[in-house]
Amino acid sequence: MLNRVILMGRLVADPELKTTASGISVTSFRIAVDRSYVKSGEERKADFIDIVCWRQTAEFVCRYFGKGSLIALEGQLQSRTYQAKDGTNRYVTEVVADNVSFTGERRDANNSYGGQSYNQSYNASSEPASPAPSYQNGDNSDFQLMPDTDDLPF
Repeated sequence: MLNRVILMGRLVADPELKTTASGISVTSFRIAVDRSYVKSGEERKADFIDIVCWRQTAEFVCRYFGKGSLIALEGQLQSRTYQAKDGTNRYVTEVVADNVSFTGERRDANNSYGGQSYNQSYNASSEPASPAPSYQNGDNSDFQLMPDTDDLPF
């Protein structure tokens, strides 16, 4: 059996970090994901999908993402039922994310990214990856000239 979900969308609200009675970090939030098909003459529609993150993944999301942030994630679809305060049974379907990534979009200087582009992700089974090196602001001294011969190195 296979249960994997990969999504990219924008956070509808700021995620809020909570802690369970046993001390485990958790956050839940909703993302808006645009539909790929648009009928002519209509506006693009979006689906709103509930996401849950646990432990270090939850802390990572709450630290680096806010309302309107573009987020990419991978996880499993999960459904559950619970009883509401009014006694009715409720059914919920959500994605439990275990891998969350920046999308590399640029943020302005007023946001937490400080105007830099990030290519970083957090996988629940590892530590956050370091940002990828960038030659965006480099000059030609960063490169070496290749000898001009007919023999190619491959």
